[in-house]
Amino acid sequence: MSSDQTCCMVMTTFADEANGRAIIHSLIGKRLAACIQVQSIESYYHWKGAVNQDQEKLMMIKTTVELYEQVEADILANHDYETPEIIRLPITAGLPDYLHWIRSECNTNRSK
Repeated sequence: MSSDQTCCMVMTTFADEANGRAIIHSLIGKRLAACIQVQSIESYYHWKGAVNQDQEKLMMIKTTVELYEQVEADILANHDYETPEIIRLPITAGLPDYLHWIRSECNTNRSK
């Protein structure tokens, strides 16, 4: 395991499958993410004065700190939520080969 300051994970949620696929394909297609994992979740939250409960999907996006602003902008451009969850979490350590893979796959200067 090695220390890392260059990689991060971005989390967002979606309820509509087509919208989720649009976000995923946009991020992967632009090489803004090396890997995106999706997991079914149940969300409970306050929104506009009411308590809500929804079946959603949690998207875990592996990318680089350098690309975070572009990832955020791309999610906002494609998301159907008024205020989507977009949270950046640091990756403080990990398998060196995996962290290298994230950085190499997120290289926006490489040929597509």
